[in-house]
Amino acid sequence: MIHTVIKRDGRIVGYNEEKIKAAIRKAMLQTEMGEDEALIQKIADRIGITGEERMTVEDIQDRVEVELMNSPRKEVAKRYIAYRDQRSIARRAKTRDMFLEIIEAKNNDITRENANMNTDSPAGMMMKFASETTKPFVDDYLLSQEAHEAVRNGYLHIHDKDYYPTKSLTCVQHPLDRILQHGFTAGHGESRPAKRIETASIISCISLETAQNEMHGGQAIPAFDFYLAPFVRSSFVEELKNMEEVSGEDYSDYYTKELDDYIKRPLDGLTGRERMIQHAMNQTVNRVHQAMEAFIHNMNTIHSRGGNQVVFSSINYGTDTSAEGRCVIRELLKSTYEGVGNGATAIFPIQIWKKKRGVSYLPEDRNYDLYKYACKVTARRFFPNFVNLDATYNQHEKWRADDPERYKYEVATMGCRTRVFENRYGEKTSIGRGNLSFSTINIVRIAIECMVIKDHDERIRRFFTKLDEMLEITARQLCDRYEFQKTALAKQFPLLMSKLWNGSDILKPNQTIESVINQGTLGIGFIGLAECLVALTGKHHGESDESQALGLKIVSYMRSRVNEFSERYGHNFSVLATPAEGLSGKFTSKDRKSFGVIPGVTDKIYYTNSNHVPVYYRCSPTHKAKVEAPYHELTGGGHIFYVEIDGDATHNPQAIADIVDLMDKNNMGYCSVNHNRNRCMDCGYEDAADSLEICPKCGSSNIDKLQRITGYLVGTTDRWNNAKLAELNDRVVHK
Repeated sequence: MIHTVIKRDGRIVGYNEEKIKAAIRKAMLQTEMGEDEALIQKIADRIGITGEERMTVEDIQDRVEVELMNSPRKEVAKRYIAYRDQRSIARRAKTRDMFLEIIEAKNNDITRENANMNTDSPAGMMMKFASETTKPFVDDYLLSQEAHEAVRNGYLHIHDKDYYPTKSLTCVQHPLDRILQHGFTAGHGESRPAKRIETASIISCISLETAQNEMHGGQAIPAFDFYLAPFVRSSFVEELKNMEEVSGEDYSDYYTKELDDYIKRPLDGLTGRERMIQHAMNQTVNRVHQAMEAFIHNMNTIHSRGGNQVVFSSINYGTDTSAEGRCVIRELLKSTYEGVGNGATAIFPIQIWKKKRGVSYLPEDRNYDLYKYACKVTARRFFPNFVNLDATYNQHEKWRADDPERYKYEVATMGCRTRVFENRYGEKTSIGRGNLSFSTINIVRIAIECMVIKDHDERIRRFFTKLDEMLEITARQLCDRYEFQKTALAKQFPLLMSKLWNGSDILKPNQTIESVINQGTLGIGFIGLAECLVALTGKHHGESDESQALGLKIVSYMRSRVNEFSERYGHNFSVLATPAEGLSGKFTSKDRKSFGVIPGVTDKIYYTNSNHVPVYYRCSPTHKAKVEAPYHELTGGGHIFYVEIDGDATHNPQAIADIVDLMDKNNMGYCSVNHNRNRCMDCGYEDAADSLEICPKCGSSNIDKLQRITGYLVGTTDRWNNAKLAELNDRVVHK
């Protein structure tokens, strides 16, 4: 006897014979003899009694066909089969229309979900075909009913859901020294250990690219300067040996001699030994510069996955005070300032300056000169961003200024904002770890549902009750995904699970990755705090102290529950200030359909990213910092502070330093500065005009308008979805 039915969307519901009877009745009404209630009831009874305890919709419909074919009303069977075919065609039509939009390279929110992917290319089309057909499979077979319902009803978004069946992880901070010193094998090729700076640069690119193909998120190098510094020295020694062959002299005392810096100087006036050593140094600096130039060029041209995507890459640097480390930093910054190709701004890697008092921030610091140069580069090229190692929550008790491996105890971040540091299952570090998966809660929808409650205290109480329910569902969903991910075999991730992930070196190819991945994090994100507060209080946190207090209470509560989940489930849970791109309009669209246009809440086609003050709200950088700063300590999974500045920042690097000062004064963890940058693709002319359509130098309309979308740059807005375009148009300068 049938008790439950598995629907096409994966839900399990109670058996209802009336649906069978209604379908047969519709088929009968399309025949000359019309309906026969006795036969309808007879068929329904027989199917209900003889069926299995749990059946799928398709199996039940197959039984109906058989019963009708065995009845005297075979013409009804034909009508019923035709009806099923029509319904099947209608269901497939949605997929067909979506595929046609991809095939015809239409510009819509499906094809423009990821601004870094060219879905107009054949590889990009294949990526979207796979992505859009995989998501229903996840809904039907991999999600629990409660998680599926939460997603379907617009309360929850599971990031990278299309990659769910692959068991892949999100991101990782590369322990590049393991690769450079020992080489690696991945896929069909292998690499020997690096000996020269050029080789180290190339292997760095390969490491990032290879891992990108094994994961669904971004790749980062946590201490780029420390990792590449030894190869500056080895290249210098190589140049000294070249000079020895020319001069016949011995310069071996310089092989290990501690140098103050690697600075190119003219050879004029130098003679003998001094001239030869300076020539070796000049050659070394040239080689480092070319290696950094090649690294940036490769990271903007080497494609990974499909859709002409370059690697979502980030590099952290700034705290290596050795002569060799400073050389890497200086030449990297010079190459970034000069640009790629014929002078274009490099989109990747996202570069992040590690700001540390006593090392790389104050005038008396060893790397202060490079910090000032970093501000100059950012003023022209948007990067580097700045991570604050002095924030109270970013400090490590083992960090020592005289420790040559102190980088192991320095927090590093992904350019988009993802942060991994605390660890229940090993060393507190960013290195060799990353996020496993994350999901985002639509706190705006929860707030909208509570708007009808007149009593303020009851409205807030009810909001927290609903939020708590959704936090529980999200935690269980992330745990379910973890249980699925941990069954992957090490051989499925040849590089990640042999050289990169902490502890993976002990895994054999056919062993599961379960024993090592618990060092990663599970992130619970949120979006639209501003709109949520407007729904609950009438104002957002940028314009009301009361709303700010409630906003902090909400995110503090999330942080508290996340800590409880870590204890209950034994995972590294964290709260993430979600960087929403495609998601920025998805929640809003659903909420508009359900609740209509609500002023200050759903009246725009996007929700404000995470805990940010709305982009359209006019305020000073100081006020924005004061409002957003407290959320950084609460969002251990990642956060960022953005400031929009006007004018031509190229001539005002102090404006960048002023923002970093705000980060320092307000105990924020990570910051970035946005400004206008236009470039003529034909003649190279650049300016900072709000809207440049025609180049004043050559008259070309081929203008590259560089913009930041969610932590990374996009040289054209043609690939932005409608919600992010609307947000871009609403952005105001903070002054």
